[in-house]
Parts: sequence; structure tokens; C-alpha cells
Amino acid sequence: MNPADQFTPIEDLTFTQAQAEIRDLSDELTKWGREYYEEDNPSVEDYVYDAHYARLVALEKAYPSLAMPDSPTQHVAAGNQTKNDSRGLQKVVHPVPMLSLGDVFSIQELLDWDLVTTKNAGSQQKYNLELKIDGLAISLRYENGRLIQASTRGDGSIGENVTDNVKTITEIPKVLNEPLTIEVRGEIYMRKEAFADLNRQRDEEGKTIFANPRNAAAGSLRQLDPKITAKRHLSSFIYYTAQNDVLGVNTQSDVLERFRQLGFPVNSSNKVIDRMTEVKDYIDEYTIKRDNLPYGIDGVVVKVNDLDVENELGNTVKIPRWSIAYKFPPEEALTVVRDITWTVGRTGVVTPTAIMDPVFLAGTKVKRASLHNPDYLQEKDVRIGDTVTLHKAGDIIPEVGQVILKKRPADAQAYPIPVYCPSCKSKLVHVQGEVALRCINPECPAQIKEGLIHFASRNAMNIDGLGPRVVEQLLSKNLIRKISDLYALTESQLTTLDKFADLSSKNLIQAIDRSRQNSVERLITALGIRGVGAKAAKVLAAHFKNLRNLQNAGAEEIAEIDGVGQVMADAIRQYFNSESVASLINELENFQVNFDYLTTSTVDEKNYFFNKRIVLTGKLIHWTRPQMQAWLEEHGANVSSSVSSKTDLLIAGSDVGSKLERANKLGIKVINEQDFINLSNAKK
Repeated sequence: MNPADQFTPIEDLTFTQAQAEIRDLSDELTKWGREYYEEDNPSVEDYVYDAHYARLVALEKAYPSLAMPDSPTQHVAAGNQTKNDSRGLQKVVHPVPMLSLGDVFSIQELLDWDLVTTKNAGSQQKYNLELKIDGLAISLRYENGRLIQASTRGDGSIGENVTDNVKTITEIPKVLNEPLTIEVRGEIYMRKEAFADLNRQRDEEGKTIFANPRNAAAGSLRQLDPKITAKRHLSSFIYYTAQNDVLGVNTQSDVLERFRQLGFPVNSSNKVIDRMTEVKDYIDEYTIKRDNLPYGIDGVVVKVNDLDVENELGNTVKIPRWSIAYKFPPEEALTVVRDITWTVGRTGVVTPTAIMDPVFLAGTKVKRASLHNPDYLQEKDVRIGDTVTLHKAGDIIPEVGQVILKKRPADAQAYPIPVYCPSCKSKLVHVQGEVALRCINPECPAQIKEGLIHFASRNAMNIDGLGPRVVEQLLSKNLIRKISDLYALTESQLTTLDKFADLSSKNLIQAIDRSRQNSVERLITALGIRGVGAKAAKVLAAHFKNLRNLQNAGAEEIAEIDGVGQVMADAIRQYFNSESVASLINELENFQVNFDYLTTSTVDEKNYFFNKRIVLTGKLIHWTRPQMQAWLEEHGANVSSSVSSKTDLLIAGSDVGSKLERANKLGIKVINEQDFINLSNAKK
């Protein structure tokens, strides 16, 4: 559904109606801008904002006397002008304003812009095409090659100082390859994989999820604690400077090349075209590639390539005249909600899910979309029988956009929030400070099932063959009731399961038996302590050496460990204070499950990957990246997320980007997935 369809044609409005609509639009856009830029929590999709903004522009053009100086069309989205914002971030004045780009939504509008640009420039121009990264604008200042300040766009004139946070982003150089004094600008973004992992973790913890990678990146960058930012795995592309003379270049495409030489991360997808009529092929190419890119894009940026012409064209009060952004149309579909179900996760969070008529979206068939939590469900007011718009947040996660109220059935009723757990019928609770609804019954069958599936998963105890269907059968046949029962299973019991022959039973028993010998960080991960993932588990294991030491440690001692913090420490202490957990730990010890941290000293130091600093990039065929990373770390490698001069090896799959370019530039050895398999003789 096009949001613009709701507007009355401007020629049919009276002066009074136009005045009222301009006032309402200004109020809406100001509110939405504050939610987007300051609160990182938008209540509408980008295309809804864009449609309302375009409507306000059109109204002000038709009724210029009604255009107000403080209109959203006259400035970059408003920011707080106080010394420090509500988060306590120090304000920074931009010597050169950080302007927003003008937007167009069709090829014809691009061609119209080209005609105006050509006329103003006096000749036909070459254009540099770049992908419009869906992230947060950033300014970086360097003195004598050293990073001294990083700041957000803010309102274009005043931003926020996020220097300490930006220094946690490994892709951004702290020292340039040349001792230049320069300010550069670019985009901080969150890769799709990191976004999905972050939202999955927040969902499990009962926290509000981020609407899209852009808001996740903004919320992560604008933290008061840089340690939180560091855990969010942000990335960056740099693409602009007003100080082209410092670089000694004459074109925008050369600017990008100089940035690469200086050590900046640069998107390699730019292309120079001789005339605007060539832009359609580029747009078509990345419309197709968009879903498969590891980062989110929401359009294509067109820039005059000649920097002298760029300077001559200059800027308006809000936008540059030498550049324009083509915005992709929203990829969405209409579907009908047929049911709303509630599921219980391993941490007890009860989540509503919309079951819909199947539709194809971004190349896949979608018939389910999480409604996340009761507040989200009530805010969207989704009802059974409603027709809704469906899109993919960050091109990844199916998400309900809005209800089409005109199509709502007359008998549709607001969906009731459950009072009792759909699995065990215990009364549900709202834990203070959480948006989630929780079942806190430790014997809830749904939590036990999800906990067992997590316990056996690859990142946890890695029990091959113990998937969801097997777990369901084991529970339904009363062969297990809790985690420790896994270690008492026999081959004869397993042969009673559907499609389980003697060999399958033997293999599963052997896999369970092998898991007893895992290093304890896998067990810590498998226990499912809130907020404790694989990386935190390894930090804890390395510090405490034995599970009993962690079990007996105080929250203060745990919180002092670098990378842990008070929230995680309190969750760990609360977990081990449980009598049922104490009983579980004793049972696992009786079953001879290893409680010790097996350091890399137990690893064969002659293996090719031992003690190497390794980076993974691109798509893999035979492995997933988490699987390969786990294997490498278990064999003594140090796996990093970014390429630097300290990197020893890059393992590259297909569809690689800037990491491969940087590795080649630094002379770092690069191997492919088959090389890895040959060198490791590894099997998943």
C-alpha cells in the first residue's frame, strides 16, 4: 500500500485545509525525526516518513506563504541543542555542516535532477554511483594521521561526541597510513548477521528489539559505555571529505581510492558513468543483489564526479546540489493474519507470532512473523482477520508494518494478552524493567524442551544428531525430563524412537559421550544463563578455570572481569543461586561431564592454524562462519572480525568485499574454503 494514496489531491484542498495539513505534517515529521535520530526507536517505516515528507514539500511549494522557518523541510532532523544530550554525550559543533541528501524515488526524477545539474554546471557531467548504506552518518577528525574525534550528524550543525565508542570499531583506523590532518565522513552500520544475532539475544532476554540495522547501529554507537558498543560488532564505510585538497585528487572516484590507501574501509561497489541514462543498469543490478549483500542498503547515491564542479554547484541550506539519493521502493506485500500463537522460549519469554497467508518477500516464502512482545502487539493492534503490510526488517526478519484498517473485518476483536503460560498454565509475570512476558516455572515443559535443544546445539555442547525432533520424542516418551538425563540414555532406549536404527542410536550415544570431554566454556554456554553467549562463556572459563569456581564466585568478583559487567554478573549469580541449578550441576558432575577449562596448551601446536590471527569473510558452502570460527578457536587460532596489519590469514568465501581488498593491500595471505578443509582435514 502506498502511503501517498491517503492524501487528498492538493488542487482539491482549500487554503484552510492546506494550512491544517501542513501543521499536522510538520508535527508528525518532527516527532518521527526525533524518534529516528535521537531515540533510535522509529514508530513508522522509512517509506512512510518519506511519503509524508514529500507531501509537505509539495504543499509548501503550492502554498509558499504557509511554509514556516522551523519546518522539517528547512533543516536536518532536529536534535537537542543543549551541551549534553539525554544520554550524557558531549555536543560537538561541525565546522562544515553535515547535510542530508535530497531524495528521489524514480528514474524520471533522477533524469530531471540531471537536467538541472547539467544546466547549473554548464556541461554534461560524469557521475560517481555509490550504494546508499543504511546506517548512521559519522564524522572523523584526524591530526597528523591520528584519530582525535568522532561525532554523529545530530542536527547537521551540532552532533554528539562518540570518539571512545568509535575507537572500538576495528575497521576504523586509529592511525592513518599517512600523517594527514583531515576530517572525513562516512557511515556506521551493522552487518545483517550481527543485527540478527543482537535482536535474537535481546528477544531472549526480554528486551525491546531494534526495528532495523540502522537503529541498532545508532543505538549501539550512542552508548555511554564503550564496552557495550564493542560487543555490537559495528562496521563502517568512509566516502566523503570537504578537504579534497589535502588528498590531492580531482574526482570523487579518486577520493575513494585515496581513502583506501590511507587505510579507511571503503565500499568497492562504486561506478563512474558518463551520463545519467546509464544509471538504470546500476540500480537494476543492486536491486537484484540487495538481498544477498551482508549489509543493508536503501538506495543509490549519485554524485558529480568532478570535484571542481561539486564546489561550484555548492549546497542549499539543507542539501548538496551536486548529489542526490535514489531510494529503493519498499519491498512489501499484503497478507491476512489467520492466527496469533504464543510460544515459550528457553528463558521463559512468551512471544506472540502472527500466522498469515503465505506471500513471497525478498525471494522467500513468508507465512509467520514475530510480534515480539505484548506491548508491540498492542501498539500495532494486530487482530485475527486483519490485512497487514509485511516487509523484512533489514532485509532479514519478516515484520508486520501496519494494519490496513479499511480492510479490517467488522467483527475483529482486539487480541487478548494471555495470563497463563500456554505450555504449563503457570501464571505469567512481567519482570521489572522488561517488556517481555515470562513464565518463571522452572519445570515448564516448553522451557525444558528449548533448553535441551540449546544445550545440544553446535555453539554449546555440540551433540551431533540431537536436534529438535529427537528432543521432542525423548520428552514425549518420558526418556528424559531434564538435561542431566541425557547422560543416562542407552542405545536400547534410543531404538524405540521413530526412524532410529541401531547405528543411529550408537552414533547419538557416542556424540553424547564425547560431549562430556568438552572444555567447560561449552558447558557454560549450554546452561543458557541469561546474557551469557559463547564469547562471554569463554572469558568466564578462562578466568575461573573450573565451573565450581564460577558457581561459588560473588557478583562483584564476576563483574570485575573485562567484558562481563554488572548486569551479566547479576544474572550469573541469580542462576547459580537456584536450588534446581545446584542439583543439576551435581548431577552433571556425577555423570563425569568435564568442568575444567581446557586451554590451548592442550591443542596440537603443530596444526597450521595454531596461534594465527585469522579473519573470515564472504559466504561459505560446506561450513557456516560460526562453525568455522568455533573450530579454529578450538585449535588455537585467534579469530577477529576485521583485517589489520596484525592479521596472519584471511579465509575468504564468495561475495567478499572490503576485507579482501584490505588483506591484499597489506600483503596478508588469503585462502579459500577448500584450502581450509585441505589444511585442517576438518569435518563439521
